[in-house]
Amino acid sequence: MALLQVNYLSMALHRTTTMNVILPADRMLPPGEEPQEEKPFRTLYLLHGVIGNYTDWVTGTSIQRWAEEKNLAVVMPSGENSFYLDCDASETLYGEFVGRELVEVTRKMFPLSRRREDTFLAGLSMGGYGALRNGLKNSDTFGYIGAFSSAIITEHVTDRTNDAPRYIETRKYAEQILGDLDQAVESDKNPRWMLRKLKEEGKEIPGIFMTCGKQDSLLGQNREFRDFLVSEGVPVAYEEWDGGHEWDFWNASVRKLLDWLPLEEAKAGLSSGNVGL
Repeated sequence: MALLQVNYLSMALHRTTTMNVILPADRMLPPGEEPQEEKPFRTLYLLHGVIGNYTDWVTGTSIQRWAEEKNLAVVMPSGENSFYLDCDASETLYGEFVGRELVEVTRKMFPLSRRREDTFLAGLSMGGYGALRNGLKNSDTFGYIGAFSSAIITEHVTDRTNDAPRYIETRKYAEQILGDLDQAVESDKNPRWMLRKLKEEGKEIPGIFMTCGKQDSLLGQNREFRDFLVSEGVPVAYEEWDGGHEWDFWNASVRKLLDWLPLEEAKAGLSSGNVGL
């Protein structure tokens, strides 16, 4: 299993950015085992949450081991605290970066499938919102979306005030991310608006998988978004169980996502501590 750190000059961000890439291209099989047919890798683009970076998923979960089991490439970029949205004022276009540029660049760098049905976008908290919004906005690119403990910033955003206990829950923080809040609700920054637009245009909607912990403060908005999808006639695989806004829950969530996605089991390879005895 190759774990690569990649630095490249992003046109969308106007600077060099860093990402981790898991690429199961170096699997060592037991003696006598025939290798599987080589073909482009199915790919999961995996987004971190607020105050995180490109290292979070590797350090917080078992994604590297599970990606090898599923013969899956995984790309983990840094999104700052952008909610994976474009900010024209600072010329940091994180929506364009995640939804278009990152896919195009990594497909040039690595042997990744170019098929929509082999290309997945998922994330936790802020990244859960980023996956929903950018997965729907770029539904021609992503066939499946995974959203864990999603911080869907557009939910009830016009009700926000500046006396919220945490900065990220204040109105001024939402305005910093979304701009005019009334306009944001009626724009492609709102996953609800984006989904209705796809339906009006008769476009195929990505498969959606959601999770949220029963002790998570974001449980209410995740249930509401699930109910919205159901009311719109959009199939959604939704699971909740005991857990908070923490890594044990997201580790279990990404495992469940990989089991839900259309992936195939890879032949077992040798790794550290496994000598095939």
